[in-house]
This record gives sequence, structure tokens and C-alpha cells, in this order.
Amino acid sequence: MPSTVTPEVPEVAHNGTPSSASMRDPVRSAQGPRSPLLARITSLTSVATVAAAGMMVLGVLAVVGGNYDKQVVTDQLTPQHISFPPAGSPELLPAVKQYAGQQVVNGGQAKAYANDFIGAHLEDIAGGKSYSEVSTASRADPKNEELAGQKASLFQGETLRGLLLNAWGWSVVGTIATLAGFVLLGLGAILLLLPLANWQVNLRGRRSATA
Repeated sequence: MPSTVTPEVPEVAHNGTPSSASMRDPVRSAQGPRSPLLARITSLTSVATVAAAGMMVLGVLAVVGGNYDKQVVTDQLTPQHISFPPAGSPELLPAVKQYAGQQVVNGGQAKAYANDFIGAHLEDIAGGKSYSEVSTASRADPKNEELAGQKASLFQGETLRGLLLNAWGWSVVGTIATLAGFVLLGLGAILLLLPLANWQVNLRGRRSATA
């Protein structure tokens, strides 16, 4: 007696043969992933894993390099024994009042000392004239001792100011490198967790249903 039940027809490919996907996992062909976007993101698991590992390695190197950069700045500034005037000193300008009595050992202090302390005092040496202007005037009048003294003071002040600003610049580079390193570490960790999330959301339920 012929059966009245129609057998399931397997998924057929373009050439007329059953699809390999439908033959391997009929449940998967009948039910799509719960999160197609997550499945698509993690479809290249090996590539994602390599990219995540690379990000994390670069992140570690950036953090180490940034901290090393800032430590070098401190090591270079500390032996110079540059300090802000103590509290109550007439030389202590309002712009650097919060640094009263502190030694310059980091980039932030170096910038404040260069711009708000040295820079302010340099403006009082020759009525706000720059080293270039005073140097030109001194060459035109080489016997003028006042111009010669102003030229020497401006040269020394601008040189120290430039060195301190250079130290501050490198400390900023170190800070940016450290922050970039933490960002890369975070992105790498997220990329490594995506395959686990895909398994939890899309694959775990399928395997339970298949069992």
C-alpha cells in the first residue's frame, strides 16, 4: 500500500544535487541564526582572532612605550633641580601659584614653568622684545652693556624655556601612546569575546535543539 506521507525534499543546489549544508545540518538549514549580524562578524573566526591578538600586542607595546617615555622625561628633569619659588615669594606669579615650592619633574610642571614663569619674566627684561630684536639692536650698538646683558638673559631664558617645552611635548606623546594602548587592548579583548558571544547566542541553542 503506497504511503501518503510525502518525504522531505533536501535542499537542492544549482546543479540539481542536494546542498552540502542541508545534508550536514538539517536543523541549521531550517532555522537561521538568532543574531545574523553577530554570526556575520564572527564568520572569519581565525582572522578575527589574529587581528585581536595583534591589537593586544600593539596595545601592550604602546602602554609600555608610553610609560617609558614619561619616565624618561622625569629622569631628565629631576637632576636639573628646577623648582618653583616657595609660597609667599614675590617671584611666585599667580599663574603658577598651585606649584609653589614644587620641583619640576613632569611634563605639566615643565610647561607651566616654561610659559607661565620663565615666559612672564622674559617679557619684563626688554619691555616685551624678543631675543631676535634685542640681538639685532646689540649688534648695531656693541658697546651698549645694557643691551648685551638683555641679550644674554633672553638667550638663556629662551633656551631653558625651549628645553622644558620639549620635555612637555614628549610627555604628551607618552600620554597619547598610553591611552592608545588601552584602547587597543579594549578592542582586542572585545574582538576575542565575539566568537564566544556568537557561540552563546547562535550555536549553543542549535546544538541543544539538535540533541
